[in-house]
Amino acid sequence: MVHCGGAGHSKEIVKKLDKESGLLIGIDRDEEAIDAAKQNLSEYKNVKYIHGNHDNIKEILNKLNIKKVDGILLDLGVSSYQLDEKNRGFSYIGSNELDMRMDKTQRLTAKEVVNCYKEEHLANIIYEYGEERFSRNIAKNICIARAKKKIETTEELVKIIEKSIPKQNQKDGHPAKRTFQAIRIEVNNEIKPLEKTIRDCIDCLNSKGRLCVITFHSLEDRAVKTAMNRAKGICTCPKDLPYCVCNAEKLGIVITKKPIIPTEEEQKENSRSKSAKLRIFERI
Repeated sequence: MVHCGGAGHSKEIVKKLDKESGLLIGIDRDEEAIDAAKQNLSEYKNVKYIHGNHDNIKEILNKLNIKKVDGILLDLGVSSYQLDEKNRGFSYIGSNELDMRMDKTQRLTAKEVVNCYKEEHLANIIYEYGEERFSRNIAKNICIARAKKKIETTEELVKIIEKSIPKQNQKDGHPAKRTFQAIRIEVNNEIKPLEKTIRDCIDCLNSKGRLCVITFHSLEDRAVKTAMNRAKGICTCPKDLPYCVCNAEKLGIVITKKPIIPTEEEQKENSRSKSAKLRIFERI
C-alpha cells in the first residue's frame, strides 16, 4: 500500500495491514510531516518513509525494487498540519513569512512568485488556479505595492487583496482564500503533472489493485476525473471521425460514478473536510 500526503491518516491505514506481510509506503514532500508520521506509527515496523513527490512514484517504487502494489491513496493539496503551522505561510490568518513550500528544500517560494512574476503572469495564475474573478485587479495592486516595498508577509498580501476586491464581493468566505490557493498551487506545481501522475499510479497497480484519490478543490477533481476516464478507455477523438485514432486503452474501471463526499457527521467533526471528494479506480 502506498500513501502519498496527509501523514496524519497513516495510522488508520497501517492498522488495516497485516503486520506480518502488509507494507505501507508513506511518501510526502514535507519532512516535518514524515517526522510526525514516524512518531504516530512508532509501534509499527511495516512502514517505509520516503521524502519525495507522488509525481515520481514510478521512480520511487523502482528504487525500492517494488514492481507493483495493491493500493495507492493520494491525499492531495495542503494538509491541516501545514495550515496550522502559521510560520509556513499557507494561512491567510496572522502575519507570517510568505513561503508556502510543501518541500522546504525547493527554491521557489510564495515570496518570489508575489515579488518577481510579471503582472500578466501573476493575474493568469490567480485566475486559473484560484478561479478569482478579480485576478487582474489583485495582480495590478500587488505590482504597485511591490514597486514601493518588497512584499514580505502574508498579512501584507492579504491587505492588498482586500483592497482589490469590492466590499460587496467579500461576503463569500475570506477574500484572500482563492488567491492564496492559486499561489500555493503555483509554488508546489500541484496541477500540471496531476493527470500524468494518475496514469503512473494506475500503471503501478496489480490486477484488482485500487487507486483512491482525495481532492479538495475543483481543479484537482477535474484533472483526476479526466485522467481516470481516459484510463478506463473512453475515446477522446472528435465525433466526426469514422474510427478511433486516439488508441484508447482500457486499463480498468472507475468504481465511483460520482465522487464520494463526507457525511454531515464527518463535516461536523472536521470542517475542512467539506470540500473533499474521493474518486476510486480499479485496475483490470
